[in-house]
Amino acid sequence: MQSKMINLSIPKPLLSALDQQAKNEVKTRSQLLRDAISSYLQTRILLNNVYEAGRKQAKKLKLKPSDVERLIDEYRQGK
Repeated sequence: MQSKMINLSIPKPLLSALDQQAKNEVKTRSQLLRDAISSYLQTRILLNNVYEAGRKQAKKLKLKPSDVERLIDEYRQGK
């Protein structure tokens, strides 16, 4: 896969944490950042799929956002 170099500004404490984590995992900064970005994107895709399924189900059941909030509250209270 062809790579493209980018510039990225991050706060010094975050850079220190990144470097420490890279050292712990015996990876370079670039490897760790690629893994982190990939993981983030995979998670977002999964969450977007869950949200879309929820929207479809709410539409099918003709629920409004307030209905959803009420049903969640009732579920959490054991009703």
